Amino acid sequence: MPEDEGESYGKHGESRKYDATFKGPVQNRGCTDIVCCVLFILAVLGYFAVGILAWSQGDPRKAIYPTNSRGQFCGHVGTPLEKKRFLFYFNIMKCASPMALLEFQCPTPQICVETCPSQFMTLVVAINKKEDFDYYKNFCKDGVTNQMSVPEILQKGLCPAILTPSMPFTRRCFPALGKVGDVITVGNQSHFNDGSKNREAKELVDAVKNATVVIEARQVVMKIFEDYAHSWYWILIGLVLAMILSLLFVMLLRYLAGVMVWVMVALVLLVTGYGIFHCYMEYASLKGEPGASVTIQEIGLQTDFSVYLQIRQTWLAFTIILVIVEVIIILLLIFLRKRILIAVALLKEASRAIGHMMCSMFYPVFTFFLLAVVIAYWAVTAVFLSTSNQPVYKVFNETDCSYSRETCEPENYEESDMKKACPDSECLFSFYGGETVYHKYLMGLQFYNVFLFFWCANFVTALGQMTLAGAFSSYYWAFVKPDDIPSSPILASLGRALRYHTGTLAFGALILSIVQIIRVLLEYLDHKLKKFQNRFTRFLLCCLKCCFWCLEKFVKFLNRNVYIMTAIYGKNFCSAAKDAFFLLMRNIIRVAVLDKVTDFLLFLGKMLVVGIVGVFAFFFFSGRVRAFEDTAPNLHYYWVPILTVGVGAYLIAHGFFSVYSMCVDTLFLCFLEDLERNDGSAERPYLMAERLRKILKKKNKTEPAQ
Repeated sequence: MPEDEGESYGKHGESRKYDATFKGPVQNRGCTDIVCCVLFILAVLGYFAVGILAWSQGDPRKAIYPTNSRGQFCGHVGTPLEKKRFLFYFNIMKCASPMALLEFQCPTPQICVETCPSQFMTLVVAINKKEDFDYYKNFCKDGVTNQMSVPEILQKGLCPAILTPSMPFTRRCFPALGKVGDVITVGNQSHFNDGSKNREAKELVDAVKNATVVIEARQVVMKIFEDYAHSWYWILIGLVLAMILSLLFVMLLRYLAGVMVWVMVALVLLVTGYGIFHCYMEYASLKGEPGASVTIQEIGLQTDFSVYLQIRQTWLAFTIILVIVEVIIILLLIFLRKRILIAVALLKEASRAIGHMMCSMFYPVFTFFLLAVVIAYWAVTAVFLSTSNQPVYKVFNETDCSYSRETCEPENYEESDMKKACPDSECLFSFYGGETVYHKYLMGLQFYNVFLFFWCANFVTALGQMTLAGAFSSYYWAFVKPDDIPSSPILASLGRALRYHTGTLAFGALILSIVQIIRVLLEYLDHKLKKFQNRFTRFLLCCLKCCFWCLEKFVKFLNRNVYIMTAIYGKNFCSAAKDAFFLLMRNIIRVAVLDKVTDFLLFLGKMLVVGIVGVFAFFFFSGRVRAFEDTAPNLHYYWVPILTVGVGAYLIAHGFFSVYSMCVDTLFLCFLEDLERNDGSAERPYLMAERLRKILKKKNKTEPAQ
């Protein structure tokens, strides 16, 4: 083959030789990378074991229900506290302490109640009147009677000293703060007595803020769920619209790919040309202006960028840079025009291949389903692992105590030495933790959960890529299209991938997962060491993160081509990687041009789909269009369905275009091998499309002279 076609031999391996028996994806193949297949199966079995362990030890109720001072769940169905859904704080002023933020628990007794208090009432007043005390007892611990004295009740911590009107918020009773003019009130009063002294109602503000610092997000989440409940069917309509637009765009590429590429090239040239004209006009207009002739070196570094725009030298530099860019683009178009034409022809051929295998467009649904299973398993396991800790109780005291904040046991605390040494202290629930053998390995189990999530997710993605590559390669190597295309090419390719190449898929996914988990660890280290970092460590971490980001991109690109070669020839990962790498290196210019042209076209398609659907969703859900005012649902946050539709539209478009991109990449590798295997003779005819042969000035001997 001539050198101007981009091939070189020797250091980039030998070109593919003609094989008369080769008719597409090899049928007689064996299992590849068996060791990695066994390792992956064992890792998945271990993943199931971690899930079973987490589900047996974890308790999601800890994340759902509020917990009282004895570690019991308020409102948990099937328990004596089923009807007591709300958590009541004896003295919420204690939540204003900084310890409440450090320990995520207010140092005051908390009990489960059926309703929050609705009126002001003190224990001193309530104990003298039966009706009032019967009401007051609803907010006391068990065992209190009106025969007991007020000091005795307060000393034992059986009741709060005062009740204040409260409102439920995320199943917790918080003071019903209001405002009359500039005065903050609780209930209808600006002052209250907390049992020891009179306080202003505004003092409750800090306590309420601290008490809600961890749980405020739950209210937002609940509103978001309500918005989803009211708008889910409209969201589905938006996603269906995105699917229709994606299909339409892919079909249009078959007929308009060439037009779209050259229109984009023309727009780039026009925009750059206008930039040159504008910069030159600015340069000319500043001629003779006072101070415009100074140089950038003379004014030095300025924080106000507009200063530079008043200097002629700046606009001259812009003009020169844009002229160089314009010249480079024109030269690239002149010398790479044939390769751009090849890219356009491959885009059209990909549309024809997809047209003969329309079921391939919906294969991403299967991939999304598998990914959803992987994500759901990871999320559920993570929740169960994070809630598998045991309740930890600590000593909370009013006065000085040597046992303050030490771990205690609530069952026998009243008879313990801690209680005797600190009579006014209490043993209250603090947080979920523990020091058992299981909990010592909890961080390791969470890490294993994350790593297997990456490995399984990458495996599912790799399976989709190899399946599509096998199907589209069978299309390319079919001598008479579509007659020679195998029946059910997608199912046949999926069967080959699972039966013979699970190990190869696992190998590629493992390499990618290791790189990704290193990136996660770097982000974790960056977060943990942020307060201790200096400029050097920040620079070092930034360089490491950048390097591993580039490495991840390279591994993804290499894996993609490895899966294509494995789908065709049935080789193991290393052999396929070597063949794919050398084949691409022998055609490096074609690879670069094709990759950028197709990437830009598909990115344009994604943005077009997301833009159309996003604009429609914005005008519909925001009520900006009067025609939709009565139809659009009433929402707390109208951005919730808009954002959901936008992200969903991108994922749908990405799913469709990923099939298209995989088809182009597969056909491209097959096209390169076709050029190396065949010469157009009757015995070795080219199998590429007629348009590609015309661009390359190639023809089969069986064709009439052109």
